Amino acid sequence: MTLAAGGSCGFAQSWSIGAAGGFGFYHDATITNAAGSANAGFGPRFAVGAVLGQDVGEHFGGELRYTYRDGDSELRFNGREANLDAAAHALHFDFLVYATGRHARLRPFLAGGAGIKRYIATGRVDPNQPLTSFALLAHADEVKGLASFGGGVKAVLGDHWLVRVDFRDYATPFPENVIVPAPGTKVHGWLHDFVPLLGVDWTFGK
Repeated sequence: MTLAAGGSCGFAQSWSIGAAGGFGFYHDATITNAAGSANAGFGPRFAVGAVLGQDVGEHFGGELRYTYRDGDSELRFNGREANLDAAAHALHFDFLVYATGRHARLRPFLAGGAGIKRYIATGRVDPNQPLTSFALLAHADEVKGLASFGGGVKAVLGDHWLVRVDFRDYATPFPENVIVPAPGTKVHGWLHDFVPLLGVDWTFGK
């Protein structure tokens, strides 16, 4: 009886649902031609999202997360800049490893997972857009595979509420349909979207 009870407790599960907001900033890729290297990516702007999570046992869990990222598509070279209204939607699943047990007041964690990110450029294309020898900022959308890395800490506020601070690196291949490299150029690197978030979760279950 004791072993059975201990096994049941060891695999006890709890669920959570929450929302978060923050501010993200990108590490750009580069596009090179004979004239040099231009930075290509998306501008820093706000982020909002939602999360559905499950903890399994004392130190492991998983989360399905959605994050909306505002931010213009951008191209920069030698003090010149081109930009176009744009945004992105990320959907991914992360595995979580906690440093403390399920009933601790503070729970630092590491997270890693994968999913998809949809880049959408909605602005009107300027026929006189600068820096077209590097790339064209297009009115288009594109879905890319996403790798998610990060961590954070959760702090219990009461029986069913917790506040959390997260940091994520959302890494994707370069979206060449949204920022279209010019003929004869070469793209170097992935886009890394660094997103700190502050959120609140409601917990339920065992």
